[in-house]
Amino acid sequence: MTVSEKIETFYNLIGEKWVPSMSGKTFEVVNPADVRMRLGICQQSTEEDVGQAVLMAKKTWPIWRETPAPERGLYVYKAAQFIEERKDEFIQQLVLEVGKSFADAHAEVIRTLRVMKYLAGEGERLTGETIPSWDQEVTGYTKREPVGVVGIITPWNVPLAIAAWKIATALVCGCTVVFKPSSQTPIVSLKLIQAYQDIGLPQGVINVVTGSGSVVGNAIANHPDIKAISFTGSNNIGNHINQLVAKRGGRFQAEMGGKNPFVVLEDADLDLATDHVIVGGLGESGQRCTATSRVIVLKQIADPFIDMLVHKIKQVKVGAPIDKSNQMGPVIDQQSLENILRYIEIGKQEGAVLLTGGYRLTGPDYDNGYFIAPTVFRSVTPDMTIAQEEIFGPVISVMEAEDFEQAIEWANQVEYGLSSAIYTNDMKRAAEFINRIEAGLTHVNMPSTYSEPQFPFGGIKATGLGGMREVGSTAIDFYTEWKTVYIKPHSTQEGGHRNEH
Repeated sequence: MTVSEKIETFYNLIGEKWVPSMSGKTFEVVNPADVRMRLGICQQSTEEDVGQAVLMAKKTWPIWRETPAPERGLYVYKAAQFIEERKDEFIQQLVLEVGKSFADAHAEVIRTLRVMKYLAGEGERLTGETIPSWDQEVTGYTKREPVGVVGIITPWNVPLAIAAWKIATALVCGCTVVFKPSSQTPIVSLKLIQAYQDIGLPQGVINVVTGSGSVVGNAIANHPDIKAISFTGSNNIGNHINQLVAKRGGRFQAEMGGKNPFVVLEDADLDLATDHVIVGGLGESGQRCTATSRVIVLKQIADPFIDMLVHKIKQVKVGAPIDKSNQMGPVIDQQSLENILRYIEIGKQEGAVLLTGGYRLTGPDYDNGYFIAPTVFRSVTPDMTIAQEEIFGPVISVMEAEDFEQAIEWANQVEYGLSSAIYTNDMKRAAEFINRIEAGLTHVNMPSTYSEPQFPFGGIKATGLGGMREVGSTAIDFYTEWKTVYIKPHSTQEGGHRNEH
């Protein structure tokens, strides 16, 4: 991999123009697999930049809300087609910018296309209800209306798909957007917005401001003309934004951390289960909120399960994802690397048994990137830090439960409630697990990371705020308000006078 010679500068989008920040300051985006590779220069924006973006979104909103909803959906569909025609370009950008393997990058692009096409159809499904009245002369019905200007703040780990589904839902519902992508992976998100520009989305419907969360994110949270904010990211930041938005009476939706359990019963297909632990725990280097981080296996099958899992994980090829043969790439940056290594040390200090991995990879292929060996701990107990806190890296903690009852108890013994999985051929126990697990998503004999765009996505407990799901048919709830309408015919005599008789 060579050091890039020419580097492109990316700008904020305010209305129809891509413009520099008022600060005159910029920041660089680099490849986490080789930090010598500079991928682009982006704007370090100010509160004033956010103000200009909001002003343009507010100015455009009355026009956009009057655009027929099916037509709004058509813009989303056309943008999806635009991306589909350039699929390889978007895959390559995810590989370079996020450090995803080719398989993971391809999966994110496919997910993006599916979710955009599905949500485009919501333009023809923004339905209300016709409800019977006590008065036979009254017709009553409900209709949805957009909330107004919305702020969208997205994370670095799934920068294309999450931005795509939040923005698509907002647009279809008739909202205009002020968008802040993550400063770690903004370029692929900016390319998504460029797709909307290139297919002719009216100016001012989407406005983009890049920069730090402490400046740009806070400015979005505090702006009185932003009626709702949709956020995906860490719990600390999400809770902070929630407090800012609540003070001014705004609407807030957040999807945050996860500590997802993967329960393996004694009748499970161990070959399938171990394969899916790797898919869920090491895919995208474990940097997903739905990642498998806690494997709870019944003690009677723990030895063969763990032996099989460790054997397979040792075969996983780690390296720069520009090489398609590599199955796992780097973590996103130095801070993440250090944080993951810190958790590994805590795990060892608290008595967990390290079976494989647990160190930073070094050598010519690794020294310029942020690579960690896939890591497995055994003998993890529910009170350990690595069983409770989100690590957000390729670290799998195996817990050995006495029975099914203890497995469920341990599965629920965390503050988060996003995803979960159980592996068994006993559908009675699977049904009990489904009913008792405290999670917004659950799976039977499927990875914890699996999802489809026509189903709601989101978590409970400390994972989710706002009580409204993303994607699926319920995604429109966050971006719309209900209006109730009563109509009673007005009786008149000839000539337009009121009939008093």
